Amino acid sequence: MIYVDNNATTSMAVEVAQAISQAYESAFFNPSSQHQAGQKARRRLDDARETILNLLGAETTRFASDRLVFTSGGTEANNLALFGLGKETEGQIIISAVEHPSISEAADQLASRGVKVRVLPVDGNGVIDLTKIDPLLGEPTRMVSVMLGNNETGILQPIRELAAICRDRDVPLHVDAVQGIGKIPVNFRALGASAMTLTPHKFHGPRGIGALVLDDHVKLNPSMFGGSQQLAMRPGTESVELAIGFERALQLAIEALPEAGPSMQTLRDRLETLLTDLIGGDEMVVIGRDGPRLPHTSNVAFPGIDRQALVMALDMAGVACSTGSACASGSSEPSPTLIAMGVPEDVISGSIRLSLSRFTTEPEVDEVASRISQCVKRLRRE
Repeated sequence: MIYVDNNATTSMAVEVAQAISQAYESAFFNPSSQHQAGQKARRRLDDARETILNLLGAETTRFASDRLVFTSGGTEANNLALFGLGKETEGQIIISAVEHPSISEAADQLASRGVKVRVLPVDGNGVIDLTKIDPLLGEPTRMVSVMLGNNETGILQPIRELAAICRDRDVPLHVDAVQGIGKIPVNFRALGASAMTLTPHKFHGPRGIGALVLDDHVKLNPSMFGGSQQLAMRPGTESVELAIGFERALQLAIEALPEAGPSMQTLRDRLETLLTDLIGGDEMVVIGRDGPRLPHTSNVAFPGIDRQALVMALDMAGVACSTGSACASGSSEPSPTLIAMGVPEDVISGSIRLSLSRFTTEPEVDEVASRISQCVKRLRRE
């Protein structure tokens, strides 16, 4: 099996597994306990939190420093941001038309509770139209949420420019950076966002943990209650072991990035070129090819081929890929992201997502291209 579904989750790095194992062997107890064993766990948890913040370029040296709230993953962190940021402000929320379901469906829930939700349109490459944001911000706005890099197409958004506009209007901006960490340089302060979501299982870390990074001045209202952990912003006993795995995975991802980023882009481009050569440029479409993209993600479509049938055929042929967001797996509905981009229906129905990692090799890419070509040609004959 060749795995090219890394946007869904990545394999855990050996060093991360070792760090987690060693943490369990160290028998960290409840970090909220007052005894010495609990205090030891608290110190190690706080060390991991500070290291993660520093690696992300957050401010940790001032009295009022940036904060990091551990969650169960990216979905919880996104929900925490959407339901908790700007809650004291009466007004609308604004999201883009190509957000992950953990944002778009959370926005739907807010809309059902009477909150006005506005949607920023995107162009044919899936990039938001910044000229549309100023008129929308003319109304009272509690928050804006736009992802850094799209989980289906890899398209990057102009977050710094958007952040500057939001700052001028004193509106908090949340950024879902889940797919960007470990693939491109991400500096929280440089982005200018008020809050940012990440989760380590997207960069060879553990599942079951994520985080929401918060600017020093932004207020977050909790969505859960029943404890004082994490300043009561997200109560519940923290997992020291998973936090240590998170820390180690981020360290490794950032250390590897100068080589890994260009390598993934080279392999991604090679894969698309091979598919074009093997199948024919008029028989396939690379969605978002002309836009700014994350280096490891390719959304390719084969008009006339059913995407579900192709994914199943590839699975039987030993290629693990997907039709889009893992959080929408099992859904046969067309991708809202591709619809928002104005992609034709026959292209959407034949699209699959291929996502690489820093461990993907050139022979694997060549073999994936060969197997996809064989499956596409066989399905066209049937």
